[in-house]
Amino acid sequence: MAGPISSDAKPRRRLSRQDRHEQLVRVAWRLVREEGTEALSLGRLAELADVAKPVVYDHFGTRAGLLAVLYREFDARQTALMDAALLDSEPTLASKALVIASSYVDCVLLQGREIAGVIAALAGSPELEGIKRDYRTSFIEKCRRVLAPFSGKAGIPAAGLWAMLGAADAVSEAAAMGDISAGQARDELYETILALIARSQRRTG
Repeated sequence: MAGPISSDAKPRRRLSRQDRHEQLVRVAWRLVREEGTEALSLGRLAELADVAKPVVYDHFGTRAGLLAVLYREFDARQTALMDAALLDSEPTLASKALVIASSYVDCVLLQGREIAGVIAALAGSPELEGIKRDYRTSFIEKCRRVLAPFSGKAGIPAAGLWAMLGAADAVSEAAAMGDISAGQARDELYETILALIARSQRRTG
């Protein structure tokens, strides 16, 4: 039986549907952080949030639905963080590359180790794997647009962008696990982006 973790034990009050949804998502993230993704179930979430099970089922439907919501929230946070930083950045390759590297790593670190568990759980469902792939494709296209002004005439190869994303995932996870520092993760990803653009400038077709 799972050990107790802190709960939102407060006098009950009727929340709006949106407020209740946000509360359940917060509790779900804490559950993943403190007990692991394996412990995440709608029943356990209802227990920790101090609500009836039908309330949780009404919001998420299934465990897969809950996982999808958590991943989409992470996606939205990462996108907002990067978009805001890109707007404030200088129109130089160094500035844009630094924003991409820092935003990606920082968002993973902000969410902590729990996002790795959610991402791993997504692989168990074709539907959820599709959600993850859609986000990754969108991220790659955004990077292509941001970096296009600095690339060679032939553009940035798709394989290079996917390799960049793989590096981003690897160094961010390593930083979240404490295997490398956040600064090392950002620096390595930054250098990877610069190398990608340098290679594109040497392409002839």
